[in-house]
Amino acid sequence: MKNKTVVLGVTGGIAAYKSVMLVSLLKKSGADVHVVMTKNATEFVTPLTFQTISGNKCITSTFDKNIEWDVGHISLAKKADVLIIAPATANVIAKLAHGIADDMLTTTALAMKCPKIIVPAMNTAMLENPVVQENLKILTEYGYIITETEYGTLACKDKGKGRMLEPEKIFAYIEQTISSPKNFDGTKILITAGGTRESIDPVRYITNHSSGKMGYALAKAAILRGANVTLISGVTALEPPKFTECVNIVTADEMYNEVKKRYKDYDIIIKAAAVADYRPENTADYKMKKSKDDVTLKMVQNRDILLWLGENKLPGQILIGFCLETENLIENAKNKLKKKNADVIAANLIGADSGFGTDNNTVTLLTQNKVVKLGTMSKYDTAHEILSFIKESLL
Repeated sequence: MKNKTVVLGVTGGIAAYKSVMLVSLLKKSGADVHVVMTKNATEFVTPLTFQTISGNKCITSTFDKNIEWDVGHISLAKKADVLIIAPATANVIAKLAHGIADDMLTTTALAMKCPKIIVPAMNTAMLENPVVQENLKILTEYGYIITETEYGTLACKDKGKGRMLEPEKIFAYIEQTISSPKNFDGTKILITAGGTRESIDPVRYITNHSSGKMGYALAKAAILRGANVTLISGVTALEPPKFTECVNIVTADEMYNEVKKRYKDYDIIIKAAAVADYRPENTADYKMKKSKDDVTLKMVQNRDILLWLGENKLPGQILIGFCLETENLIENAKNKLKKKNADVIAANLIGADSGFGTDNNTVTLLTQNKVVKLGTMSKYDTAHEILSFIKESLL
């Protein structure tokens, strides 16, 4: 969000305190944040709080004499990349739905041509009122983005929908709206991520060191660039990126079945998961007790998902596989590219600061006629580089 201008509208609801953290998140991401408060909002949080955190004058009045005379609402409207109103009360939602501009926030909002996001926050009965629902529908038809609300205990002690989203979730809406070019808009991408687990008995299993970070970074980057993303994920400690459809699996067999069931619906398939090559031939129904004798496990091969996809690839479908090696990286990657009938292999060596469990990766991209070294960078930046390579070389 670096160099993006975000205008945050804050209205008179108790959830206004959450917006302070939202400003902090936006500033840390590199955004230039301008806060416009309604008069009622100042009863919950002081303008000085927002001004201190944002580094910009917090505007509370259309006739504020302490700001530069530049027809304030027009000036903000022109330079904003996005408007977010959080919390958005029933009152301000009604005003915007019917073109009423009687304060600095509504005046500015109506003058804006940038994307506009509404984050409702109110009592459950108010939110469910047909008038409020109709106003939200009108705003949607006008192109406003309306976020969901959360279920929980409200300020009035009632329980139900109406709580404002947490700042991190609001940030995800803003990020998805403005942070990246939408050069994959409408593209359907299937991504596998994480490691698989193969049970020995009800207590023990065989797995690998995959954290799922690379696959999840790819899913987030693709979402931000406009793609429709389905993530088939092994067991990880990660939260799926917002706006993805996440399908959780445990075993290699489960991942194979989910991929096989879905693959025909996607333009691009990225196999970033670390799928176990083998599984125990038999899984005990009870915990195997320790004894003085050694134990021998007979292992059988799992299905090769990337190979199956390469053999069943549809015309025009793009297939990307990953190749993690400890030696002979390029040679092994070229062999995999040919054997699996993939369009791209993303090859990386295990290192102290790249590969399994780390936040960085050192990737080389291979096609039939190209070898592109990306170098060491964060997995999120690597994900964007991979998507850019796909866009430039294959689409």
